[in-house]
Amino acid sequence: MKEKTILGLELPTDPRWSNLAAMRLEDILSDHAYCEQKAASTCISLIQQYPEREELVEAVAPIVSEEWGHFRMVLSELKKRGLKLGRQRKDAYVNQLLAAERKGGGREERLLERLLIAALIEARSCERFRLLSEGLEEEALQHFYHRFMVSEAGHYRLFLDLAKRYFPEEKVNKRWKEWLAIEAEIIKSLEVRGDRMH
Repeated sequence: MKEKTILGLELPTDPRWSNLAAMRLEDILSDHAYCEQKAASTCISLIQQYPEREELVEAVAPIVSEEWGHFRMVLSELKKRGLKLGRQRKDAYVNQLLAAERKGGGREERLLERLLIAALIEARSCERFRLLSEGLEEEALQHFYHRFMVSEAGHYRLFLDLAKRYFPEEKVNKRWKEWLAIEAEIIKSLEVRGDRMH
């Protein structure tokens, strides 16, 4: 029987990842900070592109503030440890997800794709935060990442719920299943690196 991971993801993260991340704390915190920044930008973009979707605007507007608050929390953690925010690196994981997005379906189909991609990123981030909260030796960092894990789980649920608010549930479920398979193949193809959240 194929093992399922957190939030229904098809492929668990390679167990080596959390050990590698623990050895490169400055890098992983820097990458985490930029992930939070990009999550806030994604929500801003959704509001800008779909202002007529009142439920969407009301749902994601608070996430903009929350994700930016998370960015500041990670910056604070870096400073507390005498570490520096490194340069932003290309996110091969997210870039491959965006490359797999269905093209040519029009504005509404693009909304479905964007909501499901956002849900996937939140689900994978939640899984990675759980690994850090359980795998890091320092208790303070365990608590730090547990808070992020809980938050990402909520965001994952919200994006899926929005998709089902605007599109037939059967359609959403079918495309979500396809996305889970795509995401698993992307994870399988990526090098296991301790300096990246994804």
